[in-house]
This record gives sequence, C-alpha cells and structure tokens, in this order.
Amino acid sequence: VGKNVCFKVLSRSGDSYILSRKAAQTEALEHYMNNVQIGEIVGCRVTHLENFGAFVDIGCGVISMIGIENISVSRIAHPSERFALRQDIYAVVTGKDRKNSRISLSHKELLGTWQQCAAALHPGETVSGIVRGVEDYGIFVELGPNISGLAEYKAGIKVGTNVSVYIKSITPEKMKIKLIIIDSEEKCDRRPISCQDYFLTEGVLHTWRYSPIECEDRIIQTVF
Repeated sequence: VGKNVCFKVLSRSGDSYILSRKAAQTEALEHYMNNVQIGEIVGCRVTHLENFGAFVDIGCGVISMIGIENISVSRIAHPSERFALRQDIYAVVTGKDRKNSRISLSHKELLGTWQQCAAALHPGETVSGIVRGVEDYGIFVELGPNISGLAEYKAGIKVGTNVSVYIKSITPEKMKIKLIIIDSEEKCDRRPISCQDYFLTEGVLHTWRYSPIECEDRIIQTVF
C-alpha cells in the first residue's frame, strides 16, 4: 500500500482494466537483456539483505543480487554494514544470463581504486574508522568503503567498534596502510554508504584495476 508499482495493461472493458505485473517485469527484463551492456552502471534499490548478499530492484520489480564479495573491497561481515533497506544505490552489470533470466551485478568497482581512496589519507594525521577484523597480528580498520589499514593489536577492541587511528605510514607498492589505534567508541552495527562515496555513477566500464600501478605483486582488477 502506498508503493508505486508498474503494470502492463492487458485489456479494457469500459472503466475496468485488466493489469499484469508479470508482463511488465518480463518487458523490463527483456529491455535489460537487449539494451544494457556488460560493464554499464545502473541505478537500483535495495530490497532485502542476507548474509551472502544484497537483493536489489533494477527496475519494475526485476530483482538481482550483489554478492557480499562484490559489495566492497574492504571485507564486511554482513551487507547491512554497507546498505540499508530501500536505499538507492548504483551497481555495474557483470553478466546477463538469458536462459535463467538473471542479471549479475557488482558494486565495489564504483567506490574507487586503492589510489583514489588513499589520496584523502596522509601519514601523521588521525582519522576515524570501523574495526572489521581482529587477529593476533593486528586489527583491520576500514577507513573508507574501499580501503582498509592494519593497526597494531590492542586488547579490548572488537569488530564493529568505531576507532580513531593515527596513520603511521602508507605504502602504495604494497597497498598497505599502517595504523595505531588512539581511541575507541561504542559499537556501530551498520554503516550505510551515501552517494558521495561513489567515484562513478554513470557510463560503461571495460576494465577496472583496484591495485596501484606500482603494486606488481598483488593485482586486483575486474575485466568486463
């Protein structure tokens, strides 16, 4: 109730109309299959969140899914750490399966390369972040939707904690950011991103390389 929904008019008799939701969705899916390119950036709306990914409406109720591994380069435990229900987001088309009527999407390619994300960070400054992983050898801190750093281990720090970190060093050739945790706050259960976090919102991608050019040992890229 109160939601705008697309239908296709099948017939009319006087002031009465016979409508079909399925026909409208079939037509919308056919449009995607015939007109949308692999690598094209599209708008969509989050409809459902599961441990393994986020379901999104790409138009007229046609549902696709963004797997959790494709939401961001920074690792997250659940899609709710990035998205909220009914949030409008962007995604890039990675595949079209006509046989199974399925459109495949990814999201991480729109959030910037390592170099783009690291450009806003500088050694010697203190910034905020969210703890995404705790290991014996260190603590992974998300500094942005597509970039993380490794902080020295500190007892009492848990996953989901907001922290203030001192940037000790940035090494592009190894894609490493060394941090020191200065302070911590209460646990943050979710951190939905906003549109200003996007580096790309339109166009068609052919190749996306996350790794800096000087990083030759570890190449992270997507070829569409």
